[in-house]
Amino acid sequence: GERYREDLVHQVVVAYRAAGRAGTKAQKTRSEVNGTTKKSKRQKGGGARHGALTAPIFVGGGRAFAAKPRSFAQKVNRKMYRGALRSILSELLRQERLQVLDDVSVAEPKTKLLLSKLGDWKTQRALIVTENDDLNLYLAARNLPYVYVTDAGALDPVTLVNAERVFMTVDSVKKIEEWLS
Repeated sequence: GERYREDLVHQVVVAYRAAGRAGTKAQKTRSEVNGTTKKSKRQKGGGARHGALTAPIFVGGGRAFAAKPRSFAQKVNRKMYRGALRSILSELLRQERLQVLDDVSVAEPKTKLLLSKLGDWKTQRALIVTENDDLNLYLAARNLPYVYVTDAGALDPVTLVNAERVFMTVDSVKKIEEWLS
């Protein structure tokens, strides 16, 4: 029953995706490039005056404003994160894209069995949330594009926002309600 807060959801999704970036890009400055710092030619009569060949204007020289490894992580308070998840789940419920089922499982780890269930649910793109890891369900879904299986503890805002339909078990809903309250 929470109102949809687009600004909060956007901030949390951007922060979540930014935290997943590696930030390992690295380039060398003129002081880090392997090369002599000896003056390359005489000061007068040889064209442009210059010192070392490691300067950025020369081929093989360093980079003027070199990139260094850094973290892209943004700070998001726990209260904001939970509020965004509540907002997303409320909006999914309002749009009738969230469905709570008694049990979501397959007898064997067969993709064909899960496909028939998805056909009954009239969707091919789904997020299935269970209380605990269900190996048979995971194995049945891993070969299907746009079908994701996760447990309630690993629920994140990006997969919720990207899901066309969300199917949850009653136990997972209880676990999420307890976590978000």
